[in-house]
Amino acid sequence: MAHDDHGHDGTHDHRHPHSHGHHGHDTDIDWAEMGPLLESQAELFTPLYERALNWLGKEVTEPGLIVDAGSGPGVVTCLFAEIFPGARVMAVDGSGPLLERARQRAERLGYSDRFDTLTGELPGALEELDYPADLLWAGRSLHHLGDQRAALAAFAGRLAPGGTLAIMEGGLPSRFLPRDLGFGRPGLEARLDALEAEWFARMRADLPGSVGEVEDWPALLSGAGLTHARTRSFLLDLPAPASDRARAYVAGTLARVREMHGTELDAEDRATLDRLLDADDKGSVHHRPDVFVLAAHSVHTAVRTG
Repeated sequence: MAHDDHGHDGTHDHRHPHSHGHHGHDTDIDWAEMGPLLESQAELFTPLYERALNWLGKEVTEPGLIVDAGSGPGVVTCLFAEIFPGARVMAVDGSGPLLERARQRAERLGYSDRFDTLTGELPGALEELDYPADLLWAGRSLHHLGDQRAALAAFAGRLAPGGTLAIMEGGLPSRFLPRDLGFGRPGLEARLDALEAEWFARMRADLPGSVGEVEDWPALLSGAGLTHARTRSFLLDLPAPASDRARAYVAGTLARVREMHGTELDAEDRATLDRLLDADDKGSVHHRPDVFVLAAHSVHTAVRTG
């Protein structure tokens, strides 16, 4: 599926796990209500995040402060605490309820002595940091800000000399099912991708101060005054037969697609999606043996040298 998130720490659309208070008639996201779902999604995508963060660990030397800008329920923030045991970590988000979930998670995992939270909308909330960040991570949160170029400049301004900015944006549409399901018209997921791309464009246009931007992330990072721009993509490959958690994620994702785009689908695709979601149908994602999760997300990094 296009633009999906593995959870906040995760997607481009209504499946996204970040909270930044944007407004639009059909693009509003209730992040607090989505908290448990976002946490579950991010946990499912943990293998992808672990690979990305371990790669960052080779790029960044012993950071003192790591800031997760747009942290959601803190799954990735806690992974930073695990992978960088000498660092303090700071979860920053516009949603107080999501940050409470992050604090509870840090306490359960034994990181509370070096785990902090900061409530506020990005990028302005970062002005309240007591110290500049050695590593600032924005995991699929930047696209929820109207002026992405200005936001990157603000992020860069909160880096310590030698600090690294890492953003997770872009990648490939996720896939859950074979092209031919055995019923309905083949290629359903590609058609859903197109609907979600249109939704994403509306969401971006509805953001306060929205500015169109060529999504050349290395060029945008360079434009923010950073150097040594690098990009690497990371794969989540959960093959069939899917685990119960993966099936729940797929079913939840398709259910939200059905809710948001049902009226835009033709009758045949709507009927196909309904079959896929019917727990009593052996052809549904709840039962079929060929359900999988395949996703790729890209991380772009650059360094403040001055």
